[in-house]
Amino acid sequence: MKFIDMWKPALATMAALVMLATGGAAVAQDKDPVVVGYIGSFASDTGLSTIRGAEIAIDELNEAGGVLGGRQIKFVKADTREDVVEGVKAYEYLNDVENVDFIISGSIDDVSLAWLERMAEYKTPTLDTWTSYVGIIDKVVQEYDKYKMYFMNIACDEALATLYIDFGKDVLAAEMGYKSTVLMFEDTAFGVSIAGLVRDLLAPEAGIEIAEEIIYDANTVDFAPLFNKAVDSGADFIYLVSSVRSQVPASQYVKLQVRIPMTGVNVAAFGQDFWNDTGGLGGGTSTLSPVPSVGMQLDDRTAAFIEKYKARYGNERPIYPHFNGFNAYYGIYSAFQAAEAAGGFEPLDAWVEAMENTDIVLEKDGEMWFRYAFWKQGEVEPRTGREYTHNIKFDVTEPFDDGSPAMVVVQWYEDGNVAVIYPKKFANGTFQEPSWVQ
Repeated sequence: MKFIDMWKPALATMAALVMLATGGAAVAQDKDPVVVGYIGSFASDTGLSTIRGAEIAIDELNEAGGVLGGRQIKFVKADTREDVVEGVKAYEYLNDVENVDFIISGSIDDVSLAWLERMAEYKTPTLDTWTSYVGIIDKVVQEYDKYKMYFMNIACDEALATLYIDFGKDVLAAEMGYKSTVLMFEDTAFGVSIAGLVRDLLAPEAGIEIAEEIIYDANTVDFAPLFNKAVDSGADFIYLVSSVRSQVPASQYVKLQVRIPMTGVNVAAFGQDFWNDTGGLGGGTSTLSPVPSVGMQLDDRTAAFIEKYKARYGNERPIYPHFNGFNAYYGIYSAFQAAEAAGGFEPLDAWVEAMENTDIVLEKDGEMWFRYAFWKQGEVEPRTGREYTHNIKFDVTEPFDDGSPAMVVVQWYEDGNVAVIYPKKFANGTFQEPSWVQ
């Protein structure tokens, strides 16, 4: 049975019970829409990915007869402009003006941190699809009652870094023979957080020493001096961490023919638009990418989502959703699956408990490919030995049979193609140094 079909019997039964118990006037009241709010950028690829993933899921649910007894879902939006002050205003607007029942976020890390306290005050169920800052999950762990309405539908950055260290150990060190790196990262919450994890883990676990650290302003437009400094360090490769205008260092790396390989985390390279955005100067860029990613084989249901996305948005950018577009699509289903089980988004405790028990498993060729479930309070992830309450239930240990992998590594080649290069279960390509480095 398709997941969408599972809603129809429940919706019909619930509507009949409401009619018998309360009469027509109450039914009319029940038909008021359920209001879902979006918070995030209206203009960025990541923001648009979340909006569109949510739109497709909401349309599917509405077309299937609605939710919670046949009610339609109304989708409203508030623009953060990727600014922390605007982000707080947007969260307040969704609650004070739109009276939302649930919020889905496409916010960047800094903005999510800014509105988090407002969320705790409003007690509005909220799901993040882009933000991966582990510090937010730590707040849920440490002050569960205050932040329990928060869920993160992407593996936190600590989980992402854990598997990237494996890539460093298995590929960069063991296969390529690299022994040292220059850690080049932007001055943002995301950049500093990932850099800290790499700093703490890369040398002891992968045996790769950090020869130099370069922190740069996110608005930097001339990377030549930074690349010269990296080359002069004598390191074997550059580890770049960039989430803001990250096509700039990628294209300048190619244009300047920087003489050492570069890998790391490049958010622009998560999207299919990356090649055009760099003017074809993206070859050689490899990056950690949360899943699902470009270049990755998809299960049937996710492939069907992509077909709907292409049919609806055509050549409008992003022409292929970033990972958070998928997270938004399945996040809407998780949230309403929980709402059906709890009888709505209120009382909050009932919805939170139901949300903690949602579990959407997607299979490919008879095995689990992706999983959308959440760590519960008190659960400990065995490899790291710590709790990740309300983070997506990631798996950071092969054979990846207990949850989605936290990430994959993808590489853009000089011919414009992109492939997954790590881990082996998902790989359809291999790590290659750019031709000018070889």
